[in-house]
Amino acid sequence: MSRSCRPALWPVFCLWAALGLMGCVAGPDALPRAPHLPAARGANQLGIQPETEASAAMRIYYAQVQASLLKQGLLRTDGGGPDTPFNDRMLADTFIKIALYNEYTRSGSLTLQQQSESTLRRWQSPIRVALRFGASVRAERQASDRARVMSFLQRLAGLTGLSIQMDDARPNFYVYFVSEDERQTLGPTLRSAMPQLSADEINGIVNLPQSTYCVAMTQSEGNSSIYNRAFVVIRAEHPDLLRLSCIHEELAQALGLPNDSPQARPSIFNDDEEFALLTRQDEMMLRLLYSPRLRPGMQIPEARPIVEQLATDMRGGAS
Repeated sequence: MSRSCRPALWPVFCLWAALGLMGCVAGPDALPRAPHLPAARGANQLGIQPETEASAAMRIYYAQVQASLLKQGLLRTDGGGPDTPFNDRMLADTFIKIALYNEYTRSGSLTLQQQSESTLRRWQSPIRVALRFGASVRAERQASDRARVMSFLQRLAGLTGLSIQMDDARPNFYVYFVSEDERQTLGPTLRSAMPQLSADEINGIVNLPQSTYCVAMTQSEGNSSIYNRAFVVIRAEHPDLLRLSCIHEELAQALGLPNDSPQARPSIFNDDEEFALLTRQDEMMLRLLYSPRLRPGMQIPEARPIVEQLATDMRGGAS
């Protein structure tokens, strides 16, 4: 199964320049709070929701998917080795393709998987992350997910220089772990947290196809290239590695790396599922994205020479 079956849908909602989707989003301090889903409790406590037939079927299916990918030598966790060399030119070209193109395009009310040139987009204000768990997610799994997310956020903060903190009081970045049934009730939550999503877009998330592992969305204010909110949905039925892979790809993409490319290697921003976790090239792309020499709104002709020089500096001129 290719990573195109686990797309990050959020570029659809960030085509602010061409499609005018972000006309009236409030500033980050005025963001509406998405309502809490009921918190799951331990297996021996009252309140835990029993697994439904639909969720059980999904759990079995994704366990089979993970086992099949691992059997093929995919979902690598080594970050790339001697078999995945890349030089400064390859790094620059990959960054341009991943950061300055959209994976999805909106045509009227339709969302099409069609790549198009865009501008450089990223966060500037502090990111305040809230985790939300469906009532089906047991306490021990919540603790594991929380630890993994917190660890990865620290890594992202170190790579980007952004202030990224867990903040349940005034979040502007939501991460939801929900089962098949719980996701189907997320409509009101999505409308509250991401008010400019269309009914079709919300329906696409609520009725997520089995082939889509997880999704992330971002929004900006007005015609800005600066993000001020994000929303990530991860299936609670995933086994460990697919679950961690979703955390890595969706959280990283929501920082401003919206596209996938078959030329990106080693990278999680590729449809081939070779890598499960953020690679050394992905780390370099995040550093490039948040270099002070680049700025939000840059188009490819302006950004490319700067990106090429930065990539040369990073790789020591290894062409």
